[in-house]
Amino acid sequence: MPKKSSSPPSSTPPAAADLSATAPATADRNRPPAANQVFASDNTAGICPEAWAALAEANRGRLPSYGNDEWTVRACDLLRAVFETDCEVFFVFNGTAANSLALASLCQSYHSVICHDYAHVETDECGAPEFFSNGTKILVATGPQGKLDPAEVERVILKRTDIHYPKPRVLSLTQSTEWGTVYTVDELKALTGLAKRHGLAVHMDGARFANAAAALARRGGSKPADFTWRAGVDVLCFGGTKNGMNTTEAVVFFNRQLAREFDYRCKQAGQLASKMRFLSAQWVGMLQDGAWLRHAAHANQMAQKLAAALRRIPQVSILVEPEVNALFASLPPAVAEALHARGWHFYNFIGAHGYRLMCSWDTRDADLDAFIADLKAACTKV
Repeated sequence: MPKKSSSPPSSTPPAAADLSATAPATADRNRPPAANQVFASDNTAGICPEAWAALAEANRGRLPSYGNDEWTVRACDLLRAVFETDCEVFFVFNGTAANSLALASLCQSYHSVICHDYAHVETDECGAPEFFSNGTKILVATGPQGKLDPAEVERVILKRTDIHYPKPRVLSLTQSTEWGTVYTVDELKALTGLAKRHGLAVHMDGARFANAAAALARRGGSKPADFTWRAGVDVLCFGGTKNGMNTTEAVVFFNRQLAREFDYRCKQAGQLASKMRFLSAQWVGMLQDGAWLRHAAHANQMAQKLAAALRRIPQVSILVEPEVNALFASLPPAVAEALHARGWHFYNFIGAHGYRLMCSWDTRDADLDAFIADLKAACTKV
């Protein structure tokens, strides 16, 4: 009888295992490094422990379907406690659906939505806001570092007021922005006040709302209510996925009248989960003891540490001072290519040589050290 191996069984199929055993020793040395996704996106991180534990607990027994379960009730109540108001809450699978259905609930087909020219609803949702609203037009305005300039917004609102042009109906803000910056409470009030004066509702894309909340809490003690409904926001799409959850986003209507028949929109769009408890339970796990803010604050802190290390490398310049978990830096082309060759995966975002480096709830100091070591090595060859 052959001796039993003390090592764990391999998950590699037998045929593949046999081939690897007979491969020449030089194969591993010549193989490109495995892709390292640590700084590619906060979407590449796994599910955080609190959300995972809640999923496991929700998996016990049988419960009512379509949101008529105790987990969904608890999650909605916890969100109301976080925002200190009686809001309407709906859970959907992803951010594109959250944004698109929320905007559709605020618009008719002959209306328009004003957003920043870098806004996700304009650049990365494949026309879904227009599709779900039966043709609402997206109009873009500008502003420095991903933030809308009120004067630019008003210019777009007043550009045309005749019946031959889509009537502005919604102002969409992203918090935190696509540039990793955060609107202050006063900046939000200036924009929402302008919107209200012109009869526009206000939508907030909060894919990284938790990171903005952690940043504002640290900066001046602002609470989530202060930079949402108290600042004039009507509906928030609160991102769960980038905060450490999986396939769950919360659409939070502070103006409850605007939520009328939103449940029907979710159903028609394929966003009504039959086993809703697996979407909502994760929110319970994250909200009940503040894990959502702790994980966001950690991701923000990792970005600050990364920025401090990059500032000490002469060949690298930081394009935007990081306020949350996103860092934008300019790298020489040869350096970026060398890092990609070493397996590091990250995206070009601003101009020809501006790259985005994202931190997440599970980014470690060791990840920063490894990246900086490879970056320094690449810079010595430029």
